[in-house]
Amino acid sequence: MANNNRLQKQLELTHEQTSPLFRIMFTQNSHDPNRRHFENNICAFHIGKGYILSVAHNLKPEAKIFKSIDESIFANAIIPYLNEAQKQLFENCFLLDATLQKRHWNSNNPSDYQFAIEALKQINFDTRWVTFLEKKICQAHLIIQFKDDSFYTKPGLSPHFTATNYFAEPAINRHTYLIEVELVEAFYSDDIALYRIVNTPEEIIATIPSIAIDYSILSDEQAHYYCLQSSPTSEVGKLLNKAQIEGFTEHFAIFQERVGGNYILEGLRYLIKGYFRFGSSGAPYLVYDAQSNEFKVNAIQSEACPIQLSIDNKREGNFQYVNAIATPLNNIKEKLQYYLNQ
Repeated sequence: MANNNRLQKQLELTHEQTSPLFRIMFTQNSHDPNRRHFENNICAFHIGKGYILSVAHNLKPEAKIFKSIDESIFANAIIPYLNEAQKQLFENCFLLDATLQKRHWNSNNPSDYQFAIEALKQINFDTRWVTFLEKKICQAHLIIQFKDDSFYTKPGLSPHFTATNYFAEPAINRHTYLIEVELVEAFYSDDIALYRIVNTPEEIIATIPSIAIDYSILSDEQAHYYCLQSSPTSEVGKLLNKAQIEGFTEHFAIFQERVGGNYILEGLRYLIKGYFRFGSSGAPYLVYDAQSNEFKVNAIQSEACPIQLSIDNKREGNFQYVNAIATPLNNIKEKLQYYLNQ
């Protein structure tokens, strides 16, 4: 009976109607279907009350350029710092929508695009994703997809969705919903980011599956440990696979960052043995609790852990990635409890 219960829960974790695993994407022009643009895709999962966990390391890389920008930022933080040739290109390529007071990219010339990227870099305009969120150049959205044409098979929720937050994707036989989230806090040393669903009715939030947290530091003898991630060949599907805690590390790594200055990834980590796909950062590691007959999230996928190999008597650049490094949620237990108990 216990095995049957666990199997049922395993299947629920991968089903689109019951899985707590999603993706967060950073969206420019989210309310304009003709200009909407998705980037910076990352795994994420719902821990209840509209709080979403993912990793933090995708917040600091540079987007390099924007697709649209408010006229006030364009006029005050960019144009004054450009030379005459650069000003002319930016004025020609970013056309002003006077009604919205917003500039939109309007060039199909690849050299213009590269020229603009280099100009922004030259004037040290901050294009990190976290800054784009702060300046509202983009928004973060939880991406939820179904084969069924209603949100969690509840047609009564359909009035909450319009062309600004829903669209059909016939090519992949899916219906895609955008749920707006905001960054609550980034724990960079632990490589964890906490988001919260915003501007969304409570009945929508309550419908989205979530997973409880197990804050325990588990031993390397832990059985029934799993990784919940995107399926091997597509981010649309989901995969639950066995994992094993193989060891522990007091982690230290330097995250290279040109604009804000390098920062340190450090603290307790699990060394995990088991399949993980590249692009699985932010995926939850789950432990099965037989007493409550439910899976709980215990850690979050952070980094790949390389083993260096010698090929033709050379070692430089010869890495094989067979282990993962995961952050136990115990590292930020007090913070999570604070937010979840509000």
